[in-house]
Amino acid sequence: MPSLSPSSSSQTGALRFATALSTQSDTGKAAGELADEVQAKFGTAPIDLACLFFSAHHAMRADVLAAAISRSLCPRFLIGCSGEGIIAGSEELETAPAVTLWAASLPEVVLDPIRVSFSATQDQFRLSDWPEFNGEDASLLVLADPLTTPVQEVLSLLEERYPGVKAIGGLAGGGHRVGENRLIFHNEVLTGGLVGVQVSGPLDIRAVISQGCRLIGDRFVVTKAEHNLIHELGGVPALERLQAVFESLSEEDRRHAHRALHLGIAINEHRDRFERGDFLVRNLVGADQTTGAVAVGDIVQEGQTVQFHLRDAQSASEDLNALLAADRSAHRHPPLGALLFSCCGRGQGLFGRPHHDATATAERLGAIPLAGFFAQGEIGPVGGRNFLHGYTASMALFAERDR
Repeated sequence: MPSLSPSSSSQTGALRFATALSTQSDTGKAAGELADEVQAKFGTAPIDLACLFFSAHHAMRADVLAAAISRSLCPRFLIGCSGEGIIAGSEELETAPAVTLWAASLPEVVLDPIRVSFSATQDQFRLSDWPEFNGEDASLLVLADPLTTPVQEVLSLLEERYPGVKAIGGLAGGGHRVGENRLIFHNEVLTGGLVGVQVSGPLDIRAVISQGCRLIGDRFVVTKAEHNLIHELGGVPALERLQAVFESLSEEDRRHAHRALHLGIAINEHRDRFERGDFLVRNLVGADQTTGAVAVGDIVQEGQTVQFHLRDAQSASEDLNALLAADRSAHRHPPLGALLFSCCGRGQGLFGRPHHDATATAERLGAIPLAGFFAQGEIGPVGGRNFLHGYTASMALFAERDR
């Protein structure tokens, strides 16, 4: 598919965004409701980019959704996927049938499609659509199937092809076996791979990546490590350091730590002080009582600065609210629309109440058109590099560019 350069009909006017939600269990009726609502909001304005997210209830008929939206609204570009749950406006529907459509009119903005598939038998990527690098002002919106795509390797490839460009997105959900998740690429429905779009031009896409943790204990330097195993922190067995941090916690924090203790790896070693947000948070996946080693869900190198983190509902809520407030204070132009990719480990299971991330966004940013889904992994930049995250809310905020 060629680069989607701006057409004459989209070169005038302002940025416009809209979202629609349907809880119809009938896929055809749901598609009709979405198309009618977005059409009423846009009128004759062209739809340049449309994102379609749907629960597993609609996965088997995703072709009906894609065809109906393409036929009724004629978006220049359409991407989408199935999710563990659906986010629209200030609502989060985690188990009910739901489908949401997010649409944007982006005057003078260039959209370049991205499509990647992976052959497990040949152990290689197939790049069906791979646009030219449009400069550091470009952003990548990406959706991937976690069961067929080595996402970490793809992110490394993106970093090589698009140095310094932020990628924001999420991993499709709703399916448990290969072939059960769905991706939408224009009007085509896929059961694997990665789809997305490079966005460049007069548009500001700002990333908000809330890892939802707070720092606990002291910082340490990794003094002995092998792959994802940390043997020593500051010359002391890593498990001994971990046990000391655990013992220093309050009784309530210890209860959380049994299931929500993580390790933060400093992104920039040259900082004078480290705060929340300066670390890439990774799961602790095990410990060896015999050797004193601790296993982390990522590669760790000797000389890196690390600090243990604790994730709980309060910390996750405070982190998201603080990041949204910081974005508003740092930019002259407020967000006009947003996409939200929230981990399926968040939601009501973490916060004890529904609609947390969507409500927090609405309270901080206003009732802007917001859509997204609960993902099996979230993609977003931390410290200038793109990573695959867990238990994270990854958000793309769309605004006029500060001049």
